[in-house]
Amino acid sequence: MPSVSNPNHTSKHTLSARAGGRKKLAKRLSAAGVHKISVDDMNRGARPGLLPNSGPRAALSKKKQKKVDQQLKLALRRKMEAEAAAAAAAGEVIMADAPAPKKAKDQVMEVDIQ
Repeated sequence: MPSVSNPNHTSKHTLSARAGGRKKLAKRLSAAGVHKISVDDMNRGARPGLLPNSGPRAALSKKKQKKVDQQLKLALRRKMEAEAAAAAAAGEVIMADAPAPKKAKDQVMEVDIQ
């Protein structure tokens, strides 16, 4: 005789273990299928892989993107020049594009032996 109460059906422990595994799998699959696009962007035409057509997150035209890039470059250049001017005013010397010292071909190495 088997030592279980009814050998013809699965036990509660086995059923709960199966259910837990299925819940975990379903949770993982549903989380993978959810996109993180806001409702406002969805209303403006955004879909997974596509930006909205209007609003702050809309894709810029190529012309506008080029202008924005130029503005960023100019702002960065101004910032670097301001830092260099501030460093020069403080007395620091910045070695920018200094030529590398040239090595002599027939240079003799002197060694002091004590």
